[in-house]
Amino acid sequence: MALAIVAGAAAVAAHLWLIREAVLSARRWLSPVVVGLAVILVFALHGAGLRRLAGRLRPHPHTHTHDAGDSIDSALTASAEGMRALKISLAGLGATAAVQLVVVLASGSVALLADTIHNFADALTAIPIGIAFLAGRRLPNRRYTYGYGRGEDIAGLFVLLAMTVSALIAAYEAFDHLVNPRDLRNVGWVAAAGVIGFIGNEWVAAYRIRVGRRIGSATLVADGLHARTDGLASLAVVAGAAGVAAGWRPADPVAGLVIGVAILGVLRQAAREVYGRMMDRVDDHTVLHAEAAVRQVPGVVSLDRLRMRWVGHELLAEVEISANPELSLPQAHDIAEAVRHQLLHQVPRLADATVHVGHQPEPGGDPHHETSHHFAPSG
Repeated sequence: MALAIVAGAAAVAAHLWLIREAVLSARRWLSPVVVGLAVILVFALHGAGLRRLAGRLRPHPHTHTHDAGDSIDSALTASAEGMRALKISLAGLGATAAVQLVVVLASGSVALLADTIHNFADALTAIPIGIAFLAGRRLPNRRYTYGYGRGEDIAGLFVLLAMTVSALIAAYEAFDHLVNPRDLRNVGWVAAAGVIGFIGNEWVAAYRIRVGRRIGSATLVADGLHARTDGLASLAVVAGAAGVAAGWRPADPVAGLVIGVAILGVLRQAAREVYGRMMDRVDDHTVLHAEAAVRQVPGVVSLDRLRMRWVGHELLAEVEISANPELSLPQAHDIAEAVRHQLLHQVPRLADATVHVGHQPEPGGDPHHETSHHFAPSG
């Protein structure tokens, strides 16, 4: 967990350094070779690291056993799938940003600069997410009895931070270019780079969101939304270039401001995803489906309580049911196992369920009288 925090902080620091170098290079027209080498170095280091991480994760065959090994196997498969999504999308974003950076240095477009900065930021967020996926593979222990899946929530915070910084930098650069206008050259190349940016980012966004939904990773979904803001930014770049070509000089910095606003809009949606996961929010449909599945099990007299929570990209459930008080202990245990088995089949992404069996009370009785005073409402 500490490693994920350190890596996330390092990614944000690298992100800020890269922004500074890109801005200074675009303003002062430093040697494109120097800037290109710096960018290649960053992506080589991060790309190689992620390749090593992904190489350790391979999908494993899944069998129907519902034992501890089966749950671990499912978690490894999900983590491997998430890492593969990060690796492929990182390569796509790196190629897109590299092409855009060349055009930025040749044109001086502030809108395209903002879009390129956001692409680099999106690529760098793969580092803490990848480490979180790796940490989630570790087995629970006495200190972390639920495992390390919450590392994904920490990585999600770094994604939100990177999106916020990107929006602020884009807005600042756009405002600066409005106050201190600069000529925009090679308008056609700027528009072409914007189109390339939209196609690349929308593909990455759709891929990350699709995989994130499938494996239950809110952080990967948020990172997909992060990439989608880049696609919107790229369309704004095209609009800005068209405005300049039509003779309206402020069109490019105005497009940069629009990009900043668009990033904040998608940031709100991504923040809702990450916040909901950190607060153990579960979809109503999932809870209703789980309740219906429990009530279908023979021997369940009533469902007294059902609670569910996310740990990383897996669900855990706690269930309290009532059964016939005349049942023997083995019979009650069989009902509990039947409920657990039913939930594991019916609820997607459910890793395990703890089932408590009580008995139907006599009129006026309370089967939980020994502990009821601990949960009495305060007066």
